[in-house]
Amino acid sequence: MRLERSIPAEALDAIRAPLLAAGAVATDAPVLQPLGLLLDLTGEAMRSRLFVVSGDGGEEAALRPDFTVAVARQHFSNGGGAGRYRYEGKAFRVAPRGSDRAEEFLQLGVEAFEAGDPVAADAEIAALAWAASAAGGREDLGLILGDVSLFASFVDSLELAPPLAARLKRAFAKPRQLKAELDGGVAAPTAEQSRIASLLAGLPEADAAQVLQELWSLAGIEPVGGRRPAEIAHRLVERAEAAKAGRLDPQQAAKVRAFLAVSDRPDAALDAIAALAGPNDTALKAAVAGWRARLSGMAERGVPLERVTLAAAFGRAFGYYDGYLFEVRSAVLGDERPVAAGGRYDGLPSKLGAATNTGAVGFMIRPARAYAGGGE
Repeated sequence: MRLERSIPAEALDAIRAPLLAAGAVATDAPVLQPLGLLLDLTGEAMRSRLFVVSGDGGEEAALRPDFTVAVARQHFSNGGGAGRYRYEGKAFRVAPRGSDRAEEFLQLGVEAFEAGDPVAADAEIAALAWAASAAGGREDLGLILGDVSLFASFVDSLELAPPLAARLKRAFAKPRQLKAELDGGVAAPTAEQSRIASLLAGLPEADAAQVLQELWSLAGIEPVGGRRPAEIAHRLVERAEAAKAGRLDPQQAAKVRAFLAVSDRPDAALDAIAALAGPNDTALKAAVAGWRARLSGMAERGVPLERVTLAAAFGRAFGYYDGYLFEVRSAVLGDERPVAAGGRYDGLPSKLGAATNTGAVGFMIRPARAYAGGGE
């Protein structure tokens, strides 16, 4: 396992200082985390980046790839409610093939589970991340912002058929699927597929797979290619629903492409997004107003907005973030090695089985990347 280079103690103290002033309780979290849960939350593509081990009971686990899920699990297992935590410890990720990245590295961060004004909390967390990053001495930093929920508000403004709108929102995090939607949508099923899909529609997935298996048995058919009945049943129903929902017309597709292409200084980006709104723009107007307030709060807390970019398509690869999100990047290190990253993940508690009315937002920072003499 490739270890990260250490940085001078005084540099680490400077990077740590903004977190110490954030009113957070120091915490730690177990190094071993359930593999299945991590993959459910972050996506199967993350598997290749995880160090997988056998847990105490023989179940598969992974060394924590970061602290957000680990701290959230610990918080809600202790009863949940409001809480703000500061952590400092090692995280572990398998480096991409051919990369010289560290696989065991130090992370610092803050996770906040709090009720109250989410926009103000978002501004505070982003400003904390910026202050800690800048404390490392780099002069090449920039902040990129995105918002998973902003795309949903934009789609709602277009007044699409509800099934099509829902499908488009789901596709936001899946570039290939979204491209297929913009290029003309999912191919319509054949007449035979439509009849089978009609039989399967509305059934629980396990029942649909069983029905399909029985149909094959009655017809004496042996499936080939290694695809399971559940997968085939799911795709048949998905294609039938796609055909029923319709597709984007060329004008609608052009608007979505224009939205995804927005990347500019925040005020200009918000103006461009607002100009693309469809007729039902109430939710999008509220989202844009929230963003203007968020940016104002960030500026009041010392974030230089001239170094900030709002990119509408940013965030499509992130699993559990469901609102605003950000990365502090170094021009020298490049986009693939963010100095700090974070955002809002209000939906994560329910995925962990917690019932709560608090919000959830946080960030992590890699001190070795923030340090002006570092480069991990």
